Amino acid sequence: MLRQGPRILLSRASAASTKWCRQFSTNLPSETAGDSKFIDSWKKVMPNIDPPKTPSAYMAPRPPTPATIPSKLTVNLVLPYDSLLSGKEVDMVIVPATTGQMGVLPGHVATIAELKPGVLSVHEGNDVTKYFLSGGFAFVHANSIADIIAIEATPLEHIDASLVQKGLAEFQQKQNTASTDAEKAEAQIGVELHSALNAALTG
Repeated sequence: MLRQGPRILLSRASAASTKWCRQFSTNLPSETAGDSKFIDSWKKVMPNIDPPKTPSAYMAPRPPTPATIPSKLTVNLVLPYDSLLSGKEVDMVIVPATTGQMGVLPGHVATIAELKPGVLSVHEGNDVTKYFLSGGFAFVHANSIADIIAIEATPLEHIDASLVQKGLAEFQQKQNTASTDAEKAEAQIGVELHSALNAALTG
């Protein structure tokens, strides 16, 4: 139940949201990768039986890291039910990592970052598009591809400030009156999320 908290709360705080039915794909090569060490070991034990496929055999490899740094960063922003950005080329993104705001440019070192509730900024020249993320992970690859996986994401301009203030007051009240660990945890999630929403709108 608590895992669904950020998604439910953000949906209530959003006045509207736009959905696209787009597949999450970076148009990777179709060739498969094999686990050669496992296959060699299998053949030594059972030479007459074909080895089973391992999970890595079903994963399409990423394109090789280019010799020079690309001029653009390719970004994918994916939710459990939707793909908001798919293969979009941008100049930079700033993600709300748990360790602080993290800027990602083309040529960024490969990184995995946990995301906290906060603002994702997508920079294209002079244009900046902002999304509020309720949490998730960012996977930055050495070939200048960034996969951002979020529980929920909403364009910042779609969030109703009055609903955020109302929700924050409600969860602060629940936090003061909570008696069980579950009630305290739920109230804490609500306060943290609405506080982050409020900071995003006022900051």
